Amino acid sequence: MAYVRVTDMGSPPGRRVTRRRFVETAGLGATTSLAGCVDQASELVPDSTRSLEVLHGWDEGDGAVAVRALVDAFEEQAPDVPTEFTAIEGGGNENLNTVVDYRLYDDDPPSAFANWPGKNLQRYEGSLGSVDDVWAENDFAAVHVEEAVDLHRQNGSFRAVPIGSHRLNNLFYSVAVLEEAGVDPAGITSLDALFDAMDAVAAETDAAPMTHAMAAPWPTTQLWVAVFLGQEGHEPYVDFIEGRRPEAAVRASFETTARILETYVTYDAASLDLPASNQNVVDGDAAFIHQGNWTAGAFANATDFEYGDDWGANAFPGTENRYTLHFDSFLYPGDNPTPEYSRRWLAFVGSETAQVAFNQHKGSIPTRTDVDVSEFHPYLQAVAEDFENAEYRPPTLQHGLALAPEKVTALNRIVANTFMGPYDVDAATAGFLDVV
Repeated sequence: MAYVRVTDMGSPPGRRVTRRRFVETAGLGATTSLAGCVDQASELVPDSTRSLEVLHGWDEGDGAVAVRALVDAFEEQAPDVPTEFTAIEGGGNENLNTVVDYRLYDDDPPSAFANWPGKNLQRYEGSLGSVDDVWAENDFAAVHVEEAVDLHRQNGSFRAVPIGSHRLNNLFYSVAVLEEAGVDPAGITSLDALFDAMDAVAAETDAAPMTHAMAAPWPTTQLWVAVFLGQEGHEPYVDFIEGRRPEAAVRASFETTARILETYVTYDAASLDLPASNQNVVDGDAAFIHQGNWTAGAFANATDFEYGDDWGANAFPGTENRYTLHFDSFLYPGDNPTPEYSRRWLAFVGSETAQVAFNQHKGSIPTRTDVDVSEFHPYLQAVAEDFENAEYRPPTLQHGLALAPEKVTALNRIVANTFMGPYDVDAATAGFLDVV
């Protein structure tokens, strides 16, 4: 087994990308429809000459801990399967996407790779094989949540298996900073209340009101979605992702997001990646962070930083009855180098054992409905309850469920060009409406 952080730069798509030599790029990632349609399952043949090679993007922090637990559980269950699990560093799957694109383009697919389902599967149109047999043999459709069943199909066949679900509409906070500021987090149920709380933090403490990672554009796109849902509501968001151009709502959400970024975030936000931004809350240098609940995984794995005593979390203000839906999944390349091993891996991914091993460390919850979460972190137990009780489960925009990948790439490019400081509300609004 190998946990590899990839740092080799610059191989073009036309150059072979070998099993031990991958490519990392800092760009937003190519969005391609890759040739070589493989709708039927590859013939099952012994995989004796190849290892199960799985690519993923969890190279550090809670993700690395979760992958190690997942791999250890698989190797205990399948000791006869040689494995090679490779981490491609870079947030938001950007570098992972590029490496996978090059590998598929070069007819050198991995056995499986971590990615997102839903409309994100369009990125790999024609390059994914069917795993209908894995779903049927393991009765996955009966034991995974309804959205997981729907979003893992492409052209009528299952192409992937989910490992867990993240909630995107979260506001995490430092207990100590809010206590010093005299802020009760239970009262932050609107954006106006959030602004009042951040003003109190600025006036009463030395901490920044909010930390935000701006080294890449995707956290800002994600923050804009949270503001949109909290301020404008569910139906305007659905109108936006379905292309009905709710201009007033889009503009108002950019205005509010600009207010947050101009007034309340740390001075060094432009240079921060997500782990560094999370650390600002751990260190007491910032009161709030908006993120998916993978941040809870980072906090839970931090030293001397305890849930309830040191940190807490609410739904992002105004979204208390919603669970913004995100899935982490493993996809099956059609021209598969190890079809037997790969199917065994995907069958394991969808099992109770795997979903407990991974999600309890990752800050996510199982997609299986029959998993007992009573031994999970108390925060994740609360998230699981929120999932059950949510009135709406809108699909995430930034992470591939709501929009086709080329549209997500275009939105992030607009954010990079118009909304990373200074904040051009008019240009960002027009650009987002044009894209969708």
